[in-house]
Amino acid sequence: QVQLVESGGGLVQAGGSLRLSCAASGRAFDRNAMGWFRQAPGQLREFVATVNYNGRNTYYADSVKGRFTISRDNAKNTIYLEMNSLNHQDTGVYYCAAAFVSHTSDYDREYDTWGQGTQVTVSS
Repeated sequence: QVQLVESGGGLVQAGGSLRLSCAASGRAFDRNAMGWFRQAPGQLREFVATVNYNGRNTYYADSVKGRFTISRDNAKNTIYLEMNSLNHQDTGVYYCAAAFVSHTSDYDREYDTWGQGTQVTVSS
């Protein structure tokens, strides 16, 4: 069974940091781009960050650029999202996803495997 399992979410004060992890199982994803998306209460899911298959290329939403860093360790079949300088607008459920393309992508329809999400709450 192919699975993506996120961890590392929680409650943090504004200005703080969190590191999310996404462990993949069931098959290797070293030929797939990976991404993070988030959904705030009452809002649509939005793109956050993406990394290409080998980790050399990344792309970020403007709202997180300079504060978040996406990375991957293909040997561990795991991706990460380092989040710094968090603010209240970063609150939401964060989803890890695997794309069926190898290049970076901010288009959710290019992702065909999704995790169940991890809650991030930033208190102001």
